[in-house]
Amino acid sequence: MHEYSIVQSLLDIIEQNAKKHNAKKVTKVVVKIGVLSGVEPDLLAIAFDTFKEVSICKDAKLDMRVQPIVLECRACGQRSELEKGTIFFECPKCESADVDVTDGEEMLLMSLEME
Repeated sequence: MHEYSIVQSLLDIIEQNAKKHNAKKVTKVVVKIGVLSGVEPDLLAIAFDTFKEVSICKDAKLDMRVQPIVLECRACGQRSELEKGTIFFECPKCESADVDVTDGEEMLLMSLEME
């Protein structure tokens, strides 16, 4: 389960930010998880709850925001969100396959609440 290594890296980044801002504890962690990121939100939550106990995030709440796939069509300029489970990317407006995926591929640490 690669979510364990992802959480360990996430906790390292959180620790660095907390030290930078002289925080004693983190109370909330907000992450954005793209549906194409390869990260399973349920497994990430379990891993976070497991590893947070020995970190500055011991009492932190994990707020996960799942980001759908967002496409921008090169043919007509339409920007669209796709339904989860879509395997072929085409513009819903003009049906062109000449599209860019502009969101939904990554996992990002969005914000921290610290004391």
